[in-house]
Amino acid sequence: MSRIRLYLYLLCCIFSLCISTAQLAHADVTPTTVIETTQEDSNLSYTDAVILGLVEGITEYLPVSSTGHLILANAFLGLNGDQAMLDSEGRPIMVTDDNGLPRPYTIGEAAYAYTIVIQAGAIVAVIYLYWQTILALIMGCLGRDPKGFKLAINLIAAFLPAAVIGLLLDDWIESKLGDNIHAVAGALVVGAIVMLVVERWRKRKNLNTSSIDNDLGLDTLTIRKAVMIGFIQCFAMWPGTSRSMATIVGGYIAGLSPAKAAEFSFLLGLITLSAASGYKFVSDGGNMLAALQVGPVLVGCLVAFISATLAVKWLVGYLSRHGLALFAWYRIALAIAVFYLIA
Repeated sequence: MSRIRLYLYLLCCIFSLCISTAQLAHADVTPTTVIETTQEDSNLSYTDAVILGLVEGITEYLPVSSTGHLILANAFLGLNGDQAMLDSEGRPIMVTDDNGLPRPYTIGEAAYAYTIVIQAGAIVAVIYLYWQTILALIMGCLGRDPKGFKLAINLIAAFLPAAVIGLLLDDWIESKLGDNIHAVAGALVVGAIVMLVVERWRKRKNLNTSSIDNDLGLDTLTIRKAVMIGFIQCFAMWPGTSRSMATIVGGYIAGLSPAKAAEFSFLLGLITLSAASGYKFVSDGGNMLAALQVGPVLVGCLVAFISATLAVKWLVGYLSRHGLALFAWYRIALAIAVFYLIA
């Protein structure tokens, strides 16, 4: 019970942070022009890094949408504006727009890129906790572990839909939904409804079978079901939906127990998040590192690793005992509060 109370307390803290964000968003006027500022005023502080690291680590593998929470946290911290970012010599960092014309690189773009790159901390947490499974995957790819090979095939099959659709829609999603608080709140509600419906279906299905937990192993999933989970994961590209929620719900539909669905979500996230973080670092990492100090970036990743490690260990046990309902109601409460304050 002490762990449950701890994570409920942390979720309440994040909830309060997001409500404060909505109040600020309601009170402030969105700037329409690019405003140049000093490097110190527009940079990521260590306090910002710790807050973002905690939000990322706690929410990445919980079905509450880490991206949505990070977008709200960026707004709360004032990291979603149009201030021009400056390099170490005080000159604006320039990028090209869709028409090939030069324009300043903004703090909002740098912060959004950071919310993707900071996922590296959560990635390392899964590697740390599931190193034996990952070793089996490696040995399977080398032809020395048949179960590991089958699991690797299933993970690759589940990853491919997001890889293809993500590459096609990445720029559009970032430009249209990257810092859209209304879109985040809407996705929180829709995701919560899906979670409640699927959770009720799962419990009814288990009551109608002779075994509460069918104990379907991850390596025994069919490729068709793995691809189905992968397509469901694609809905999480809408900020606020939650990749973890989508893959856990997909695992439920595929016949996995809550614990196994969570484990598959973690392992699939290891591939998906690595690809997303790597792609963002390659495409925008140079500008981000020129705009942000390396120290806070690394501190944020470290905090994300520690908090994600604790969150993952807690989530598996909690889902097995209680299911998704708590997270669904949390999402609804947060969305209602955000809608009310920004209306």
